[in-house]
Amino acid sequence: MLMLQKEPAEPDIVARALAKNRLGVPSVVFFGVAGAAPLTVIIGAISAIYAIIGSTAVPIAYVAVAGILSLFTVGFVAMSRHIVNSGAFYSYISHGLGRVIGVGAAFVALPAYSLMQIGLFGLFGSAASGILAAFGVVTPWYVCAIAAWLVVTVLGLLWVDLSGKVLAVLLVAEIAIVLLYDFVMVSNPADGHITFSPFNPGPLLTPVVGTLLVLAVAGFVGFEATVVLSEETKDPKRTIGRATHIAVILAGLLCAVSSWAMAVSTGPENIHATAAEHQTDLVFFLVGKHLPAPLVNMGYLLFLTSVFAALLAFHAAVARYQFALGREGVLPAAWGRTHPRTGAPLAGSITQSVLAILVLTAYAFAGAEPLVYVFAWLTTIGGLGVLILMWATSAAVIGFFMRSRRSESVWRAYIAPFLSFLLLSVALTATVIGFGELLQVDGDSVFQWLIPVLYLAVAGLGFIWAAIMRAGRPEVYAQIGRGADGRVSILSEAALPPKQLHADPVGARGYPY
Repeated sequence: MLMLQKEPAEPDIVARALAKNRLGVPSVVFFGVAGAAPLTVIIGAISAIYAIIGSTAVPIAYVAVAGILSLFTVGFVAMSRHIVNSGAFYSYISHGLGRVIGVGAAFVALPAYSLMQIGLFGLFGSAASGILAAFGVVTPWYVCAIAAWLVVTVLGLLWVDLSGKVLAVLLVAEIAIVLLYDFVMVSNPADGHITFSPFNPGPLLTPVVGTLLVLAVAGFVGFEATVVLSEETKDPKRTIGRATHIAVILAGLLCAVSSWAMAVSTGPENIHATAAEHQTDLVFFLVGKHLPAPLVNMGYLLFLTSVFAALLAFHAAVARYQFALGREGVLPAAWGRTHPRTGAPLAGSITQSVLAILVLTAYAFAGAEPLVYVFAWLTTIGGLGVLILMWATSAAVIGFFMRSRRSESVWRAYIAPFLSFLLLSVALTATVIGFGELLQVDGDSVFQWLIPVLYLAVAGLGFIWAAIMRAGRPEVYAQIGRGADGRVSILSEAALPPKQLHADPVGARGYPY
């Protein structure tokens, strides 16, 4: 019995720890903005929205979504000051709505973030193949995608601050070229005058608003990756809050200003036709008349690095979700270990890399079109999962602070989370209703309803797994959501002192679930 009650061996403790004090505010901002991939959104998504929907209200839609997500961030960040956990959404939902719902959220998060990351390989492969073709080098898209996969796989196993430095270089260059292109487009307006009509909120009161908001929300997915890095930051209770707010505001400003600049350059009445003609080359077409060729070519290259930065950010996010779940016993204990030298989540990183190469190989053998069936489909499906998580997290923030406000203001604890919950409910409903349109499938296609139902199914599996854990492994179930502040080692369950079985997690007083 004495042997059973010994403290866990030191190597187990080390193996369960992510690298601490590695990241400051700038590095965390870079991870958040890289996940949102502003240049990818500007060149790809915004051009597509103009071409497909034809509304001139794209800039005000991005402003509106930035406002909604800023409201969401208020409560999200307030909760981050009380819970430090790389499980982010999963952990917050566990604390606010209960462990059972939290595990269901984890089962949604894993495929959502994984699909977001894998889908981006399709965009990278297609873009890289096109760039190489311009130099006379014919390379299949999947060869380029696998080259990116190899680099991401290696960086995913190294020190997180190294990835942060890579993202810093890529993002600074990316933002610089976006600002240059915006300046050029605004400096050369159609008919010689600058118009601000795209910021008119009137179109937000028309039926097109649902689709616009849904597509705009997709452009922000990834900013929440800041909280996934909370255990690896310096002074996380301050760093995460600042970084998350900055990431949302910066992504929103870049997307709103750039979409407005496009409309200014073509004229609002011509943006639909011009975008439909040039599609993802829209921005390059507009600036190519006023800039030397090297600066236009640099934009193509930075578009590629923007996609790579998003690949790296999403890989880090999904690997750390798996680590958090392994550490707390929701996944097998092996997923709760980290690399002994770099502190990277070992099994989580390898699992995501293996899954990605298997999916890419399957698509390559199937001969699927990478932009439609790899990029557009997988990222749209993953984006729905992330939107579900944000919606549930808004409710979780309210539930968390209802038990104790913990020195937070009424605005941060109740009002902002409640408003964001209402607004995200509208966005989520519109997304589910129009999901077939987002995938661009026929009205009678099974994909109109299949994906939302599958998310309900995987969440249900999570609920069942949590119930099984509660009945059969109560000491492990008690740790769900506790994260870095938990004292119980699930890697050595036999070593659990009896008094720890019912200990409350830090910051979750009255956590009765």
